[in-house]
Amino acid sequence: MDYTKDFRDKGKIGVVLDRIRAISRKPLRLMEVCGGHTMAIHRFGIPSLLPGHIRLLSGPGCPVCVTDRRFIDQAVAYARMPGVCVATYGDLLRVPGSSSTLEREKARGADVRVAYSVLDVLDWARRQPRLLFVFLGIGFETTTPSTAAGLVQAQAEDLDNFLVLSAHKLMPPAMSALVDEGVPLEGYLAPGHVSVIAGAKIFEPLARRHGKAVAVVGFEPLDILQGVAMLAEQVESGSPRVQIQYSRVVSHQGNLKAQALVERVFRVADHWWRGLGVLPASGLEPREEFARWDAARRLPVEPEPTRDPAGCICGDILRGTSSPSDCKLFGRVCTTSNPVGSCMVSEEGACQAHYRYNHLARR
Repeated sequence: MDYTKDFRDKGKIGVVLDRIRAISRKPLRLMEVCGGHTMAIHRFGIPSLLPGHIRLLSGPGCPVCVTDRRFIDQAVAYARMPGVCVATYGDLLRVPGSSSTLEREKARGADVRVAYSVLDVLDWARRQPRLLFVFLGIGFETTTPSTAAGLVQAQAEDLDNFLVLSAHKLMPPAMSALVDEGVPLEGYLAPGHVSVIAGAKIFEPLARRHGKAVAVVGFEPLDILQGVAMLAEQVESGSPRVQIQYSRVVSHQGNLKAQALVERVFRVADHWWRGLGVLPASGLEPREEFARWDAARRLPVEPEPTRDPAGCICGDILRGTSSPSDCKLFGRVCTTSNPVGSCMVSEEGACQAHYRYNHLARR
């Protein structure tokens, strides 16, 4: 079955569900590692359509959610410095640090701006040469090329008042870390947007070394269900591999030009992940040639001691070992209007998905 070309044909959904029921017998725990998939799964009620022995888990696929509290504390410290403007994508504004958020610092008078693109920040830096701009680079393989392009442009223009604080991360190390940690799962619904850039090839070690089934899927209900069918068939046949369901945009090799740009600008480094701690070779930082535009090296700052809020289990949720409903704060103290953890802040977070499509629907 290949419905990737008529992926919005609702009539095919029943066919795919029948296929899943026919081929799947073993208990099946599948993890999606894309915030877009998390939202789509709950928005369309995918879990309610599947047989009871198939369980979907949310993993570390939301870039805002996995950004460690230490990074937020560092960004807040920059925002408190005179002559510094912190520029960020909007969904990072409300992520709680140890004692503040960028939104609160902005309300107190700090220069914190929402950027729709790194090009916005470059333009601001050109127009205000006496102000130092720190751009918060977050996200997985999907957003890294744009930050890399910004650094290349800053170097070409000799733009001295533009810096990047990088929290860019690589998806496969986190997926492997969960397997090594012993999180029980048989397969992954792999992220489509990441794969457009990096290619489906990056997930091959998960199948080859770890024996996990992998399907790179799109974001429509039919995409996700077909991905579940692919994974069920792999598990039942005992032949884990990497399959591309999202073939209308994803290839095995990915975007080679974007990969070359990232390779030119960034080097692999150990990085902090919320819920997972420090993962070796899981993040990216600017190479020596771009050290002049690296905020961490050029403008070192000592943030406040990092403190996690009592009762928040966002880290466990990102590991797939707990669900939002397991958290005592969920829907009571922690809501979309008063988020305690990053999983409730982001529109791609598991807690917000559960809150919007499950919790509120039952009220």
